[in-house]
Amino acid sequence: MSIVLVGGHERMLDEYKTIGNKHGCKIKVFTHLPARFEKTIGQPDAIVLFTSTVSHKMVHTAVKEAKRKKIPVIRCHTSSGNSLKETLKQISAKIVH
Repeated sequence: MSIVLVGGHERMLDEYKTIGNKHGCKIKVFTHLPARFEKTIGQPDAIVLFTSTVSHKMVHTAVKEAKRKKIPVIRCHTSSGNSLKETLKQISAKIVH
């Protein structure tokens, strides 16, 4: 399963990827707005938005691409490792059922 994580703290980048690997997910993390962000999102199974640590422009672009490509968007208000773990559990449960 592939996940795009938008937002979060740059210092937690490796931890986010480690948590994803433990849950069987490949995670692409964007803590800052890259050039041509809409093109680099790709076609993941879900997009996770850490709303407390992300710019409005990144949210707008990610949600717009998700609607266009019919990708589910999950919003988290905190950008902690535990928040990511719980979100990945929810995503896994939805895909399995």
